[in-house]
Amino acid sequence: MSIKENIRIAIFSIKTNMMRSLLTMLGIIIGVASVIAVITVGDGGRDYIVGMIRDMGNSAIALTVNTRIASDDDYFTDNDITAIKKLDGVDYASMQVISMAQMTVNDETGFLIGIGCNTDMQMIMQSPCLYGRFFTEEEYNENKYVCVIDATSAYSAFGRKDVVGESIHCTINGVTVPIKIIGVVNVMSVMNLDTEDLAASMSSMGGAQIMSCMVLFPAGVANEINGVKGKYDTINITAKDENLLDGIGASAINYIRSLHGNFDKDCYTVTNMATYIDLLDTVINVFTIFITAVSAISLVVGGIGVMNIMLVSITERTREIGIRKSLGAKTGTILFQFLTESVILCLIGGTIGLLLGVASAALVSYIMNVPLAVKFSTVAIAIGFSSAIGIIFGVYPAKRAAKMPPIEALRRD
Repeated sequence: MSIKENIRIAIFSIKTNMMRSLLTMLGIIIGVASVIAVITVGDGGRDYIVGMIRDMGNSAIALTVNTRIASDDDYFTDNDITAIKKLDGVDYASMQVISMAQMTVNDETGFLIGIGCNTDMQMIMQSPCLYGRFFTEEEYNENKYVCVIDATSAYSAFGRKDVVGESIHCTINGVTVPIKIIGVVNVMSVMNLDTEDLAASMSSMGGAQIMSCMVLFPAGVANEINGVKGKYDTINITAKDENLLDGIGASAINYIRSLHGNFDKDCYTVTNMATYIDLLDTVINVFTIFITAVSAISLVVGGIGVMNIMLVSITERTREIGIRKSLGAKTGTILFQFLTESVILCLIGGTIGLLLGVASAALVSYIMNVPLAVKFSTVAIAIGFSSAIGIIFGVYPAKRAAKMPPIEALRRD
């Protein structure tokens, strides 16, 4: 009997017992749908998160001071940054100074979260201004009271994003001074929330509305707020080639140690963003595989259902088997017939499960606002799983049918 004839007989048998076939396929449908949905959402989420971090600076490293063991002379200085920028392979370098102060916007009081940096920070962040511009080298050197505000903060404080020309009044050394907004940038866009939603979450705390703004301004302004002069605990560096990151990090630390004469202290740390990207990629992959394995348990249950229904089908078609064997049908022909029916049953269930899985993944991706990643390997997994279940759980019933003696089969009612 040809393969085409076997497929025709299998489809006819499935149509004859449509309700029973659908109930049998249900386990396969649920199992495949679960596996496909998990894999698709996992791949999409991994690609999005890893890509987002890579876009933030896959060629970036951070040098930090261990504040617990460092003395005042061990902290980074402007001279250190100037020296680091001259090293081979270094593209940009900027200090990062976190400062907090009380602020007033339109007679409303809140908190200012400032990041002190130099003009290289814009290139390190790889985030151009939505409105206005970044502060210039001259403004940085003169410690001008200017800032670039985060778009979400702008919306939270002013009710709109384009706030270039507005001012934030900040208390520095007991004196309230205006800090002019010269640019707007998406500092917090990596959180992937709408500006309005994020503004609401930023400003609410314990049910009370608290206005807060995140800004970037010259490091000298941050130092004035913190009450220090030219001392930094973090330097961000980007490399011209991400493959040189580790070497540049080691060279920078050794150079700083030679400048500060503190080789005997282990007070500096180099953090490679690429290392975190690889680690995050691995963690997400392991988590996805684990969830997929749990979801695949339902496939085993579905396979047991297929084997059970095939045994019932063989019992119902005993006389058919006897007649075919008495007319000369070989054992292999009978085995292949029922194995084909089992595989087709699982393939139909697998196809339906694939469509449901992709649809579920699309819905989850839409809700989570992450890209949908349907890969060829995912489709191959669905088809492969379905075929494997059909073969594994169809072999025993098919063998039982094939080995049935013709005379015994013809005697059955």
